[in-house]
Amino acid sequence: MSTSLPRHVGIIMDGNGRWAQVRGLPRIEGHRVGAESVRDITRASRQLGLEALTLYAFSSQNWARPAEEVKALMELLRDYLVDERAEIMDNQIRLHAIGDIERLPAFVKDPLDALCRDSAHHRGMTLTLALSYGGRESLARAARALAARVQAGELPLDGIDVDTLGGALPTGILPSLDLLIRTSGEQRISNFLLWESAYAELMFVDVMWPDFRRTDLFKCLEQYAARERRFGLTSAQLADPESDVEPTAG
Repeated sequence: MSTSLPRHVGIIMDGNGRWAQVRGLPRIEGHRVGAESVRDITRASRQLGLEALTLYAFSSQNWARPAEEVKALMELLRDYLVDERAEIMDNQIRLHAIGDIERLPAFVKDPLDALCRDSAHHRGMTLTLALSYGGRESLARAARALAARVQAGELPLDGIDVDTLGGALPTGILPSLDLLIRTSGEQRISNFLLWESAYAELMFVDVMWPDFRRTDLFKCLEQYAARERRFGLTSAQLADPESDVEPTAG
């Protein structure tokens, strides 16, 4: 493994349903096997020393799926929170959740809230679950919150800049997103971390999520290490130690 690791990796865990369908299995079986990938990738990320891992677990649009599938997904999420609680607590992982969390059923939200609260002091790695999440919706909530502060006289209008808006997002507590991976071969970001992806390296892999394990993550990280991240600068500027231009992720 290269020592040039990203600080923050986001993953769109795509392909669970198709993985099951090509095997003649119910779609939920793909999600069930995909939960094992979540466990393996989380453990590998912690062992590698990543600071943050953000997983797109359930989108705002996923509520429109068949009720039976949504119910099964919520049960899998509840099982994950219960089964992985000890490992998260024992390995100094901080659990964080983003999205419209209030929309989750109580049998999911209660253990989620408890584990987020109980692991809040951990500093080993932040595992963020994007649940009932949409990038556009997240930006709209942040804009409303800032508008309310302006209306209340707490923030001048010209005080809203890139840093202020970024800080108003639920990902504001995390390092800048360095690498965004999508599994299953699809090449779009599907309303995930729209603001945060501005300077992230994008990687689309053909492996479906239930088959994506740590060896696949390692390959992605090796590719990441080989890329040159310029943040709007030229290669010559980055290579020149006398350059007074500092690269920034914005």
